[in-house]
Amino acid sequence: MDATSNEAATTVVLATRNAGKIKELNALLSNLGVTVVGLADFPAIGDIPETGDTFLENARLKALAVCQATGLISLADDSGLCVDALSGAPGVRSARYAGEDATDAANNAKLLAALAHVPEVDRTCRFVSVVVAAAPDGRELTAEGTWEGRVATAPAGAGGFGYDPLFFDPTAGKTAAELTAAEKNARSHRGKALAGLIEKWGAWRG
Repeated sequence: MDATSNEAATTVVLATRNAGKIKELNALLSNLGVTVVGLADFPAIGDIPETGDTFLENARLKALAVCQATGLISLADDSGLCVDALSGAPGVRSARYAGEDATDAANNAKLLAALAHVPEVDRTCRFVSVVVAAAPDGRELTAEGTWEGRVATAPAGAGGFGYDPLFFDPTAGKTAAELTAAEKNARSHRGKALAGLIEKWGAWRG
């Protein structure tokens, strides 16, 4: 689909193969008439190295690379969990915390081990999400969101992905993995970042 077609028929390419992220973003952007597809729809695009030192740098790298490869508006989210007791780790390496090909379970296990002797009061953390939209004409749009919580001592919940089973939201009294999709979208770092993006979307699209 032509990226310059009207908003009611806009396809946006999300720079990920993560089905969970694609599902979340489709739900959040559906009111704009935007359909989100992922890199699985563009198999010629290989892995995009995340060489940046910040979430913004990595999101921008991915958005620009996919936009150039597809000729469509591209959206990249770089997000991660920042734990105060670990000086902000895993941070930008959240997806690769336990190794380059780490599973969610391996990352969660490593995080629990790293915090094994840290008391509950000191297990504060936040999810951070930075989203960047890149258009073929060179325009860019960015937004950021955070979600405060603490790292649980054991996983709970079967929903979500990544660190969701360990991210405890004190206000909700549940982990992110125990929230419904609607509850999570209303509270999450990605939901907040996308809310900021949505506020600017109409003016940015022109």
